[in-house]
Amino acid sequence: MYDAFGIVNSASRNIYVEGMQDYRPIGAFSFLGRYRVIDFPISNMSNSGIDRIQVYVNHKPRSLVEHVGTGRHYNINSKSGRLHLLFSEARAVNDLYNTDIASYLENMEYIRRLRNPYVVIAPNYMVYTIDYSSLIQTHVESGADITLLYHAVDNAKDAYLSCNILNLNKQKGVLSIEPNHGNVKNRNIFMDTYIMKTELFIELVYKAKEMSSMFTLSDIVNEECGELDVRGVAHRGYFASITDFKSYYEANMALIDYKSAQNLFHEEWPIYTRTNDSCPTHYFDTASIKNSVVSNGCMVHGTIENSIIGRGCVIKKGAVIRNSIVLGGCMIGENVHIENQVVDKQAKITRGREIISQEGNPGYIKRGDML
Repeated sequence: MYDAFGIVNSASRNIYVEGMQDYRPIGAFSFLGRYRVIDFPISNMSNSGIDRIQVYVNHKPRSLVEHVGTGRHYNINSKSGRLHLLFSEARAVNDLYNTDIASYLENMEYIRRLRNPYVVIAPNYMVYTIDYSSLIQTHVESGADITLLYHAVDNAKDAYLSCNILNLNKQKGVLSIEPNHGNVKNRNIFMDTYIMKTELFIELVYKAKEMSSMFTLSDIVNEECGELDVRGVAHRGYFASITDFKSYYEANMALIDYKSAQNLFHEEWPIYTRTNDSCPTHYFDTASIKNSVVSNGCMVHGTIENSIIGRGCVIKKGAVIRNSIVLGGCMIGENVHIENQVVDKQAKITRGREIISQEGNPGYIKRGDML
């Protein structure tokens, strides 16, 4: 195992999940009823033997800080390891200045304190599993200056439109990093994941600052593709990029399918999360559950089909939930019918008898709302 530290970076300035992001950063979003999105990059690092991890936070940090805490539940080595939350000031004057480079510069003192020769940088808005120790070994053996992770897709015309793509040569060398304009269906989606030496990372951060205050890390790496040996490594398995409301909905719903879930969850590769002590879900005689994921602590009297239900929800008699995501602590009243919805935490629906959105265009019910 090569000695590396990890950085979990906040979402880029081009990403916004309408409604849900008003209350918390994407990393704190509930995922599949039990997890938070940030659990995946941190668990990947912990399972890979990376026990010094920096998590960058720059927007409504409360829920993320509350969930991550000291990081003990991520199985980080308590003697030598540490999970460090780092904050950057909001720059409301112009969103162009809200870059990952600005965050790194603001916290450079803490980056320089670490003596690990390599750094692994991963985003907080992508869901996937990978062994970073194997990726670092591939990087070192290749002799590359920078290794970038990508996922090949065949639907880039309709999806991943807020992501970057990698243009590769036949030897998997990176020719350029550019936005996905949605004009070609087969693309190599850049997973915003980097492997490089720490000293090179620091050098690139300062070089980006000199070139432009609006530069991101991907911008400076793109500029250096002609000078540095930058290579791409393909990722296989489940991959989701949560960049807007629809992609959040689809990323969750795809994992209701057991075979798809097997591509993400592996017995030997646990995904850690903060747990709470609550009783098992109670299914009453009138309950009917089909093809759904129901978390613990719920009281279910009604019908749930093709849906994800978070912890501690109450589904009353006669209620019908289809093709929906219901976050923790919600109450769905008697004879209420919701379909194709995302119901945010602590919402109560008692008088809105029928809330149905078109398939492919899910609706959103605000956090703590009463309908």
